[in-house]
Amino acid sequence: MSLAPAPAPAPATVPDSTSAAARRAISRQARDAFPPMGIWAIRTGERVLVSSSRNVVGAINRARFELRLGSHTDRALQAEWRRRGDSFVFEVLALVKQREDPAFDYASELRELEQLYRDELAATGAAP
Repeated sequence: MSLAPAPAPAPATVPDSTSAAARRAISRQARDAFPPMGIWAIRTGERVLVSSSRNVVGAINRARFELRLGSHTDRALQAEWRRRGDSFVFEVLALVKQREDPAFDYASELRELEQLYRDELAATGAAP
């Protein structure tokens, strides 16, 4: 008796029977969703780089892309990537929650959180 591997689950897609109006509503909902903003880091064997972004996922993807392409603006980081890029860890440290107040200053919140994480890393001896 041979055991065949289980078939892979079908990818999540919008069914063909979904109307154009429903597809537009799904698209609008995705576009209007609160972006994942927060603090993220690149951990190498030697140091930790901390940054903030209004789009954490996009910032991490951009950093990876630039490193793979060889065009990252931090030349020391780029050189380290060439030596040992497989040991890099990209992680989200904190996300900012959406506030009810439309005048809330997210940029200020991100700056304060980033400084808090930098101070914490400096206190533990990790080089930011």
